[in-house]
Amino acid sequence: MLRKLLIVAVLFIGSTTAVFADNNKTDKRADYIRQHYAKYEYQIPMRDDKTLFTTVYTPYDNSKAHPILMQRTPYSVGPYGVNNYRSRLGPSEAFEKEGFIFVFQDVRGRFRSQGEYVNMRPQDAYLRGKNAVDDATDTYDSIEWLVKNIERNNGKVGMWGTSYPGYYTSVASINAHPALKAISPQAPIADWFFDDFHRNGAFALPMAFVFFDTFDNFPKEKHSYWPEGQDMATHDGYQFFLDLGPLSNVNKSYFHNKRPFWDELTEHPNYDQYWQSRNLLPHLNNTKPATLIVGGWYDTEDLYGPLKTYQTMSHGNQKDHIQLVMGPWFHGQWNRDDGNKMGEADNGFNTSDWFQKNVLLPFFNQHLKSGDDAYIAQATVFDTGANRWQRFEQWPPNAVTKQTLYLQANESLSADKPKVKNSFSEYLSDPNKPVPHSKKIGRGWDREYMAEDQRFAARRPDVLIFETEPLTEDMTLSGNIELKLQFSTSQSAADLIVKLVDVFPAKDENNNKLDKTLGNRHELVRWGSIRGRFRDSMTEPKPFVPNQVTPVNFELYDVMHTFKRGHKLQILVQSSMFPFLDRNPQHYVDNIFKAMEADFVKADHRIYHQVGNASQIELSVLK
Repeated sequence: MLRKLLIVAVLFIGSTTAVFADNNKTDKRADYIRQHYAKYEYQIPMRDDKTLFTTVYTPYDNSKAHPILMQRTPYSVGPYGVNNYRSRLGPSEAFEKEGFIFVFQDVRGRFRSQGEYVNMRPQDAYLRGKNAVDDATDTYDSIEWLVKNIERNNGKVGMWGTSYPGYYTSVASINAHPALKAISPQAPIADWFFDDFHRNGAFALPMAFVFFDTFDNFPKEKHSYWPEGQDMATHDGYQFFLDLGPLSNVNKSYFHNKRPFWDELTEHPNYDQYWQSRNLLPHLNNTKPATLIVGGWYDTEDLYGPLKTYQTMSHGNQKDHIQLVMGPWFHGQWNRDDGNKMGEADNGFNTSDWFQKNVLLPFFNQHLKSGDDAYIAQATVFDTGANRWQRFEQWPPNAVTKQTLYLQANESLSADKPKVKNSFSEYLSDPNKPVPHSKKIGRGWDREYMAEDQRFAARRPDVLIFETEPLTEDMTLSGNIELKLQFSTSQSAADLIVKLVDVFPAKDENNNKLDKTLGNRHELVRWGSIRGRFRDSMTEPKPFVPNQVTPVNFELYDVMHTFKRGHKLQILVQSSMFPFLDRNPQHYVDNIFKAMEADFVKADHRIYHQVGNASQIELSVLK
């Protein structure tokens, strides 16, 4: 079990010692690091006299000064001990051969660093006074110490990290140290109510229960291992969480009120001050280091983070030193996988290697070594339908037009406004038999589902289908997708989940023969959800009035996808996506985490496509 949890931690940070398919290559990389780097360990003092445990790997090459490349993490900088080396230091092997001084630091209160650990600590020290501390001041103090005490450094510092370390990288830009010249927040957390734990208020259940449970389970003494999490007793997450019943059973059956972080999550179901104070975005409006933000189109954990971080830092594309890369990847895939495929989606080539060689390493060389101009576009974005990189002067591209498609009767989707009255599609939503988030049996937190064939869901009676005719020419979507639904329910609460799907033709267009591999594939391009109580406000939820037509508007996160000629654009509408999202009881309660079994009831849901109540989707189409 411990080994499984350690692997989960690796998946989050994308930078610790990982399990690679090519063990021989890994061994050679580890051997190279031992032969070319000396390791040191330090306790770096902070302004409040606490110390943070830091490991430093310095090149043996003393013919020149080297820049510092730093990562701060809550997931351990191990292995500990100056004789125990990491098997990788940089985002790719090329970084190690380039010759950086690599620095890794346990953040405050984690592993061998002193102080109190706070999840997504509010970054308000600059508001609280000179001697106040937070993660931004800890980064500043660490850089100050490093540039003054590490031999043969050139006075320039860069930072990078994925997921939580990506968040700490973003944090470093707040009142940044003058030596911090370049940062790359990768899949960074930006606002935890929208990253990781919620999708517009719907709770990402297995992420909190399976992984972040371990954040509460650290031993108090000095330690070097990741703690064990809950034993789910079965690999079938759908069955496990269904048997668990209402989330009010979690403490009774598993946590026994010994998981303060879980209690914090469940005591704050709305976007209240607890969550708002942990929103990093308001602090990122005037950052100075050159910044390369990286994300993956198939990231089920943190897709909101990189997109919102870019828009905030760049002031809506007004800051040239802020750049964005969005690739065809799951969470951190660009650092540990070739990126040829994402589940069932074939990307056509080694996209990760292309990114590492052509973007990431040139970016750091330019800003930390006074290297050549890397000529990186403001937005370097992968088209997941055409399998090619595109470069834009901004994101979303300025060469887009808005196109509205209307949901219609007979499962159709077209540009024509509905012309009939009293027209709707309906389905019976049963929270005790929810729609699975994936056709595969798994723990409920499976990344490959983000590009999975959706026929398993579309053929259920509680999933609505709306699709276009086969396209007569390619259509490239570039940017966000706005949903404006007209909805009613027979009960007082509901979730709405909408999927954008690329329907492949049955025959190969090159030979007109049935395609046994991809024929009629329904590839998921993007999905999004909203907990209906939050349709008007994330802070002040309210029930639905039964059987009353109600507007429900929300956004799907950005896409860059070409629907090819002969393909169809399909929209699926459903009200559960289990167990990735928790079940909505459909009887309104003030706090779903305290709902009881009797609150879970069936409901008749309707999507309207009629004059005066036309459900529609607004697309950003590249010219």
